[in-house]
Amino acid sequence: QVQLVESGGGLVQAGGSLRLSCAASGRTFSSYAMGWFRQAPGKEREFVAAISWGVGSTYYADSVKGRFTVSRDNAKNTVYLQMNSLKPEDTAVYYCAAALYGGRYPTRYDYWGQGTQVTVSS
Repeated sequence: QVQLVESGGGLVQAGGSLRLSCAASGRTFSSYAMGWFRQAPGKEREFVAAISWGVGSTYYADSVKGRFTVSRDNAKNTVYLQMNSLKPEDTAVYYCAAALYGGRYPTRYDYWGQGTQVTVSS
């Protein structure tokens, strides 16, 4: 069982930056791939970024590539999402998730946090 708690969301102007954190419970955190997803009002949950266990390979949605960076600190049981050059269309609730195999599809993830709101004003 893995419990996830996100933090770091807030209100920021377009062009600004935020860093989201996701703290995980459990001693097997390093064995899980971690993903970030987001959901805007009236839209489906969409993939943002993911990082594998082990070597920490990273994957990004085209819409955030070059602006967002996902990383993990296994010693702290935490995964991060550094978001730069934020745009109003990045406004959403951001969720972290854990999976044995990861990927871009929400259905592949077994555990989810409660989400943190990110609002980007124009």
